[in-house]
Amino acid sequence: MTLRALALADAGALALAASESRDEYGYTRVPDSIEGAQRYIELAFAERDAGRRMPFAIVWHDRVVGSTSYLDIQQWRWPPGSPLQRTDYPDSVEIGSTWLAASAQRTRCNTEAKYLLLSHAFEVWRVHRVCLKTDERNARSRRAIERLGAAFEGVRRADMPAQDGSVRSSAYYSIVPAEWPAVRKRLEEALGR
Repeated sequence: MTLRALALADAGALALAASESRDEYGYTRVPDSIEGAQRYIELAFAERDAGRRMPFAIVWHDRVVGSTSYLDIQQWRWPPGSPLQRTDYPDSVEIGSTWLAASAQRTRCNTEAKYLLLSHAFEVWRVHRVCLKTDERNARSRRAIERLGAAFEGVRRADMPAQDGSVRSSAYYSIVPAEWPAVRKRLEEALGR
């Protein structure tokens, strides 16, 4: 499995991946056509250019099977002179906007993607927090986040528009540096099976 920068040329492959089965996309924004995939990528690029997102294509068995992103990329304002002040890496990120083709769901693909994203966030960027969130109604996504070892922080009510057109409340989770070694071990064990 590989994560690489999302490209406009991925529109056809994303549309094909999303068309395998749409049964699991009730809570997730997933393109439904080549034109929809082009708009999805263009929106991701606009958010990237504004410094809010790093979108990736998920490549598995030599084909694009979905997408994931770093979101809410934050550099904190520290008190003057703080030894924690830096400008080269973010202090906090969210991992989200993840979706997979039906053929890649319930495989090791998502576990590998999360392992790569979390490893980079904690070991290269040395972030202080990684956030993961999902629609509070999305029990399957919540179980997957909990299996990672992320701590449940609570539900943020009326957080954002939901995919079904309603107002979504989001279940928030996080992982902090002290928890990363145990989370990494859990992911490595899962990938070793």
